[in-house]
Amino acid sequence: MDADGTRWEHRSAARVVPPARPRNLARVPFVELADGRLQGVVSSGSDIRRVYVSSITAGTHAYHCSTNNNRPCGGLRGSPCGHLQALAAEAAVQYGADRVARYLQIDLGDGASSGADLPGRLHGRHEPAPAALVFSRFLRHLAYLELPDTTEPIAELHWFPATGAAG
Repeated sequence: MDADGTRWEHRSAARVVPPARPRNLARVPFVELADGRLQGVVSSGSDIRRVYVSSITAGTHAYHCSTNNNRPCGGLRGSPCGHLQALAAEAAVQYGADRVARYLQIDLGDGASSGADLPGRLHGRHEPAPAALVFSRFLRHLAYLELPDTTEPIAELHWFPATGAAG
């Protein structure tokens, strides 16, 4: 490791943060802290063929939930729906409740340590957000899961080609 701890920044591989605990992928198959939001894909509770793209914006706590083809969630009635609650709970499992709270700029207070605490501490309102980018990233994520196991570099993921020149 370099003196400043940045050797990994000079490689085409990024560090992977292991999940805080194993997650329920059937309910929330995709969750990420990206683009200033907690966002992800949540399975429908009533239709196995339907998924919802849900997001909570950091700072403002604006939230949105819609199907992957931008039909609004029927559960958004002045407060976060069940899909958003499931997203927050699984994000806390994946990243830890403290990290999710810091990212969203939520004060958990004393003793609060689970994802179930997060939705009740949101003070935002519903603001429509596009679902296409998050759903597209989810589909790309699924495509990587279908790749055969290998220890060799994957061309699509090798962003910084070696130049052969020293220095």
